[in-house]
Order: sequence, then structure tokens, then C-alpha cells
Amino acid sequence: MRTLCSSTLIGEFFIIGFAGLVAMKDPDLSSGLVWTVCGVAMLLSVLLCGMVTRPGGVQLGWALQILLVLSGFFVPLMFFLGLCFAGLWWASVHFGRRIDEAKLRWAAGQ
Repeated sequence: MRTLCSSTLIGEFFIIGFAGLVAMKDPDLSSGLVWTVCGVAMLLSVLLCGMVTRPGGVQLGWALQILLVLSGFFVPLMFFLGLCFAGLWWASVHFGRRIDEAKLRWAAGQ
């Protein structure tokens, strides 16, 4: 599960950075605010790579997915990208757990 979820989170790291570049073009948003919010979200996505298998890691990942979708209010394309990454997050968690279970069954059979 860790590999699949981490891959999704690293992809989100780059998407958040690119969304920050797009949000800077909005005259109503200050660049300091944009990069503070994007920086925190980018840092969270990287830190979550190491926390995925710990208690609460998956739930924090879901919180990041929700924030990504909500960022669509500032960068409309993020509604679509946020939903795409939420789907990738679900698939990473779901299939990652199935792979981990299969590995355990295989190791028990050895």
C-alpha cells in the first residue's frame, strides 16, 4: 500500500505546485498567501508518504484529497484534478491493501 499511496502523493505534490503557479495569476490572491497554502499542502503530501502505514495516515490522505478538491474554488481546473487524484487515492488504498494481504498469504505459505 505504501508504494501506491506514496506515488499518488508525489503526483499531488507537483499538481499542487502547478496549481499555485496558476493561482498567482488571480489578482485577488496575494502571492504570499498562495505559496503559504501551497507550501503547507506540498509539505503535507511529502510527509504523508512516510505516514501512510501509520495510524491516521490514510485519513490524513483523505483530508488532503478533500482540500485538493476544494481548491477548485480558486483554480477551477482543480475540481477535476482533485476528483481524479481522490479516485487515485482510493485505488491506491484499496488495491494496496489487497496487495499487502496477498503478500502476507504468500509469505505464510512459504
